[in-house]
Amino acid sequence: RMLSCDESVSINDRITSMNSVQSNPSRGAMTAMTLELAQMLRSATKACKLMKVLSNPDRLMILCRLSKGELCVGDIETELGIEQPTLSQQLTVLRQEDLVTTRREGKTIYYQFKNSPALGVIGVLYNEYCEKEGKP
Repeated sequence: RMLSCDESVSINDRITSMNSVQSNPSRGAMTAMTLELAQMLRSATKACKLMKVLSNPDRLMILCRLSKGELCVGDIETELGIEQPTLSQQLTVLRQEDLVTTRREGKTIYYQFKNSPALGVIGVLYNEYCEKEGKP
């Protein structure tokens, strides 16, 4: 069955269990397959966390726009039509998830897309959903 992102606790339990097999010589050496599965579970957990963040339309639009360059909060609000306090809430989530960086210039806060795997995902989504828009 497919695992949801909310099942990360059970995934972490499974990884811990696999690691205990590896550290217990009486159970034999951990196979390459088990090592690959443990890494796959860790990677799937990270990917699910990213997809959960990207699943919000406002956050996705903010990241799409920031992938083209830095913007101040006022410009994000104007360009995307995301009003306060929603914009502040979504920018907070993106900061907490380490997907954007900020810099302050006087009273103005600027946001940049942080170089991360999310940038590649945004590129794929753009190619599939935005660039092809209106094409047969």
